[in-house]
Amino acid sequence: MKTQKLKNRWLIAASAVGIHISIGSVYAYSVMTNPVKDIFDVDGSVIKWAFKIAILLLGLSAAFLGRWVEKVGPKVSGTTAGLFYGVGILGSGLAVQLESLWLFYLCYGVIGGIGLGLGYITPVSTLVKWFPDRRGLATGMAIMGFGFAALIFGPVMQSLFDSVGVSNAFYILGVIYMVLILSSARYIERPPEGYMPAGYKPGEGKTIKKDMANIDANAALKTPRFYYIWIMMFINIACGIAIISAASPMMQEKLNYTPMEAAAIVGLIGVFNGLGRIIWSTLSDYLGRANTYIIFFAFQILAFYFLPKMTMELSFLIVLFTVITMYGGGFATLPAFLGDLFGTKQLGAIHGMVLAAWGLAGVVGPTIYDMVKNATGSLDTTLEVFAGLFIVALIVSLIMKRTVTRAYRKMDEKIDKDLKFV
Repeated sequence: MKTQKLKNRWLIAASAVGIHISIGSVYAYSVMTNPVKDIFDVDGSVIKWAFKIAILLLGLSAAFLGRWVEKVGPKVSGTTAGLFYGVGILGSGLAVQLESLWLFYLCYGVIGGIGLGLGYITPVSTLVKWFPDRRGLATGMAIMGFGFAALIFGPVMQSLFDSVGVSNAFYILGVIYMVLILSSARYIERPPEGYMPAGYKPGEGKTIKKDMANIDANAALKTPRFYYIWIMMFINIACGIAIISAASPMMQEKLNYTPMEAAAIVGLIGVFNGLGRIIWSTLSDYLGRANTYIIFFAFQILAFYFLPKMTMELSFLIVLFTVITMYGGGFATLPAFLGDLFGTKQLGAIHGMVLAAWGLAGVVGPTIYDMVKNATGSLDTTLEVFAGLFIVALIVSLIMKRTVTRAYRKMDEKIDKDLKFV
């Protein structure tokens, strides 16, 4: 019987990047806001609802379809993601052509949002299985693509809007995304059962040890550590989105930037969002996942408290961009951390359930910001509230660290005990 040739795991990673770069174009939504609102003759805030719906559906579809993704495998789920996201963008072009706002919400927000959720979680559990030795690096590479996508597709969108018109631009983009995702999905697949890279032994040479468990999603929901990581991610995302939305007015208020200068810095935020995803997730292979999140929260307590009080340009920008790297790094380190905590049996499903925090935080974070800012009129007070939330996140992360340390100690004691009887 002829054995199937083992695929190149780095090309699997490249396929994952292809999927994430395509769906990550949602982060360039602001580029299309003005052209689309002019066609529908509505305020920009009305058009932004399509983006909010898409992010909400991303979280919900990741949460509820995670088990299905694990069941059918990355090739089927990736193909489904490509069809949903591609059809969503193509349908958005039709909605613009027909000037139907509700069709735009349906296509971009609902259909496209489902494609986002499926596309986001599809490659992750597969990569963790292909890279047990470099989980942080592998998942960071893919999710980095999501962060950098706005830099790639933002200019492409604007160029298409100017050259072929809004509806035709959506048609072209829909085809591009669909081709990229479908072609990437054709190559990506799970490794053979029990796959290990040549020369790799779990727990050797790095801080990360053998997985604490290898359980399914239902069992994960019954563990305290699932809720610890959910709370940690919710707070990191809610506060990160709030600071991103506040970055431009803060720079204008504290550094006396013009709106154009502030907009240029906001563009750089996308760069540091992407860089943080690959840098922190790779470092987590050596620092340890729990330690990485402790660093995130300890730094951001101080950052959110002092940032609105800073008037020196260089220090302000260094702190701001560091916060943004940690926002992106939280996303990219998450899949590897979940693999450490729960194993790879149903990692896609567990990852999807945690990503429900993204959909909720995307609404809660900006809402808290607006409510506190409107009530107090003070940027200092507003960000102090978020600094307080990071204190909660830090406490939870320390509890998580203690939980992880105890679990590994018990594993080591069991191994020592078993060896005595050999």
